[in-house]
Amino acid sequence: MPLRSVRTRGVPRDTVHHPLFARYYARVSVSAETRMGMARVRRRLLAGLSGRVIEVGAGNGLNFSHYPGTVSEVVAIEPERVLRQLAVEAALRAEVPVDVAPGAAEALPVKSEAFDAAVVSLVLCSVRDVPRALAELRRVLRPGGQVRFFEHGRGGGRAMTFTQRALDRTLWPPLAGGCHLSREPVAALREAGFTLGPYRQVMMPEHGPALPSSYCVLGTAWRPF
Repeated sequence: MPLRSVRTRGVPRDTVHHPLFARYYARVSVSAETRMGMARVRRRLLAGLSGRVIEVGAGNGLNFSHYPGTVSEVVAIEPERVLRQLAVEAALRAEVPVDVAPGAAEALPVKSEAFDAAVVSLVLCSVRDVPRALAELRRVLRPGGQVRFFEHGRGGGRAMTFTQRALDRTLWPPLAGGCHLSREPVAALREAGFTLGPYRQVMMPEHGPALPSSYCVLGTAWRPF
């Protein structure tokens, strides 16, 4: 398969800097594609997309190989330098055009109403300002544009939610690149003014003991007309 060109855009400095976590995440996420069934989740997340797509928090670019050929362009925003370089390498192998760019979810470096769809995958847990990030998604989507999301958050019974909140107040964010375990992505999307479409709860891993990070949701939302 011929390699496609990939463009990167310059910015004065990185908005996120977690080099140790980024290297750890890059290794773990690749093994999770098969061991935890993440490749299957990514295919479901992206199936049926078309037109111009913005992916916010692209990480090391593992979604790129799952975009369908009906997508004309992916603009992939990744603020962390180590992960962004890996995303550039993944973009060169992708079957659709991918433009990897630095930037923060709270201030996307793109024009308003420029995209047919937006993708957030394990991103809302770590952005600094969730309402502002979702307001940016609304800004850059055309009216009627859709958001595809796969996020983890609050789940389980009282003991698990207590554990998630305790970890969020102490060890988890500094150890996990700013990630939070007890956020509620579906509620956040609704509060940001998106129309919720179908979504389903997903446990990751699908089999085995439930971890504080296991409670995920996969679904679709739309920017109203």
